[in-house]
Amino acid sequence: METSDIIIGGDTAGIEWRVPVYRFKGSDKAAPSVYIQAALHANELPGTALLHFLLERLRKADAEGAIRGDITVIPQANPVGLAQFHFGEMEGRFDLGSRTNFNRDYPLIALAERETLLENFSHRSAADRLKRTLLHLALGHDLMLDLHCDDESLQYAYIDDAFWPEAADLAAALDMQAVFLSDGESTAFEEAVGHAFKHQGGDKLKSVPGRLSVTVELRGRRDVYPDMAKRDADGLWAFLAGRGVVTDPAHAAKAYTGSAIPLDNIEMVRAPEPGTVLFHRDIGESVKAGDLLATLITTPGAPNGAISVTAAHDGLIATRASARYARRGDDLMKIACHEATRKDRKPGTLED
Repeated sequence: METSDIIIGGDTAGIEWRVPVYRFKGSDKAAPSVYIQAALHANELPGTALLHFLLERLRKADAEGAIRGDITVIPQANPVGLAQFHFGEMEGRFDLGSRTNFNRDYPLIALAERETLLENFSHRSAADRLKRTLLHLALGHDLMLDLHCDDESLQYAYIDDAFWPEAADLAAALDMQAVFLSDGESTAFEEAVGHAFKHQGGDKLKSVPGRLSVTVELRGRRDVYPDMAKRDADGLWAFLAGRGVVTDPAHAAKAYTGSAIPLDNIEMVRAPEPGTVLFHRDIGESVKAGDLLATLITTPGAPNGAISVTAAHDGLIATRASARYARRGDDLMKIACHEATRKDRKPGTLED
């Protein structure tokens, strides 16, 4: 194993950011190479815990000569967000300097244009240099896994149609309960990598065998426990073994039994009014159209001071907000439905 640091100079004097990078050299040039990062949203830590335990296993495998493909691992990809505490709470999703999401505004380039990411590098902001450095590193590999989490959530992933159903092996290895089939039309990290894989220098490819770019949602932000992280690390190891990145004679492939759902089928349940949230249903539950999902106490103590929020479609509750007060329009739930929930959804991500 080789260890190094990505060093990003700050935008003010005396500031410097360091990102530890772990690399394993594979023994077989024909084996797939893989890039794995976690905590791009710095306050999403299940992936950091997972990679802590996966690295233990990879070091052992390296000593035993069981690493076939090159592996690059970054357990904590965003030191800028990690240092952003506002009134005692970490603000790891948005850059306080630019007010942009750390997982947005990645350049959409063809794979052949990879080196252009580093042009005019010193003139860019620290956050932009971090983004471009990570993207440049990821595009040097065949497989890219970006480990995130949701608020309160099932285990699921965003996977571009171009990588499905080949990527069902990852969904099975990590015991995902759902896969959201994305359209590849945003500037998120995973979709920027996917864009490059699909635009390798010529026309857009509809499928890219042997390549993968995926956002893995490792349940909710509070789901950071040793047994859970070790189990997820075992699942990721099984994926690597199945793809031939590592050697494991005991590996046995599993079939994916969950759903693969287009983003057009995701019902975003939002608060119609501000108020205190009383949830009646939990993640993992199946609901029918008309079922009561939550009560919003809009005017505490007043007659008729509460309103009901109901499901518009049949489906599976995939995520739920952890906050118990909602502003008007705040997301309360994502429901994975059996049919399209709206026909006017714009391409791109479900949330900012």
